[in-house]
Amino acid sequence: MTAFTYFKDDWTPVIDDYLAKHLADEVDSKKISQIMSYSVMAGGKRLRPLLFLATLNALGKKIEEPEIRIACGIELIHTYSLIHDDLPAMDNDDYRRGKLTSHKKWGEAEAILAGDALLPLGIQWIAEGSNSADLVKIITQAVGPNGMVGGQYLDIDSTNNESVAGDAKFINKMEWLKTGCLIKASVEMAAVYAKATDIEQVKLIDYAKAFGRSYQIYDDLVDVVETSEEAGKATHKDKEEGKNNTLTLLGIDKSRKELKDLIKQAKNDLHGLNGEVLAGFLDLYQKVL
Repeated sequence: MTAFTYFKDDWTPVIDDYLAKHLADEVDSKKISQIMSYSVMAGGKRLRPLLFLATLNALGKKIEEPEIRIACGIELIHTYSLIHDDLPAMDNDDYRRGKLTSHKKWGEAEAILAGDALLPLGIQWIAEGSNSADLVKIITQAVGPNGMVGGQYLDIDSTNNESVAGDAKFINKMEWLKTGCLIKASVEMAAVYAKATDIEQVKLIDYAKAFGRSYQIYDDLVDVVETSEEAGKATHKDKEEGKNNTLTLLGIDKSRKELKDLIKQAKNDLHGLNGEVLAGFLDLYQKVL
C-alpha cells in the first residue's frame, strides 16, 4: 500500500462522517440538504481535502475538528463545481461517480441551487475552521474568475474552436485554471494555516503546481483509457465533443511523457520536506501510464 492509501484510509471516513452529519445538521431545509448531500456523499477520492490534511501532516500540525471543517469546506466547493460542470449547458453528463448526476436525479433548477448553496457554505466552513481572512482569500481567488471559473469559461469557449486546437500556451492556461488552481489552493491554505517557513511554502506550492497541472492530464487520459464503469462517468467524450486539451494536442504517448515529467518534478519539489505522504498522492496516476 502507498503512503497515500494509508493516509486516505485514515482520514476519508472522518471526512465522510463530518460531511454527512453537518450537512444534515446545518441546513434548515431537509429537502435542500438531501439534494446537496446526494452529490457530496456520492463518493470520490476526497483528493483536495486529503491534500490539505496531508500538507498539515507534513508540517507537523495536529489535525482536530477545526482542520476537518476546513478540509470539508474544500470538498463542498469542489462538489459545487462538479454539479455545475455536469449541467446540460456545460458538459451535459448523465453520470458522476457511478450515480446519476444531480440534474438527472433532482432536476436542473434543483441542481443549480444545490451548487449555489454548496459554494458559500464551503467558504463559511473554511472561515469558521480557520478564523483566517488569508485562507478565505486564497480559496475565493482559486475558484473565481481568475481561477477555476475562468478556466471553465476558456474550456467552453475553446470547444469546437479550431483556432486554439494547436495553441499549447492557451491549453496549458485553460487546464491549469479549471483544475490546478483549486488543488494548489488546498496545499497553499494548509501551508499558510500551519505557518510554514518561506522555504517550506515555496517547495509545497511548487509541488502543488506540478500536481495540479498533472491532474488534468491524468483526467484527460482517463477519458480514453478507462471504460465508463471504471471511471464512474461517461468516457471517450472529449474528442467527440470537440474538446481541446493536452491529449488532443499531444496524443496519448506524449501526454503520458508529460505526465511522467510532472510526477518527477513534483517529487523533486518535496526534497527536504517530510513529504512521503504527499509524494504518495502521485501514485494515483499509475493506472493511466
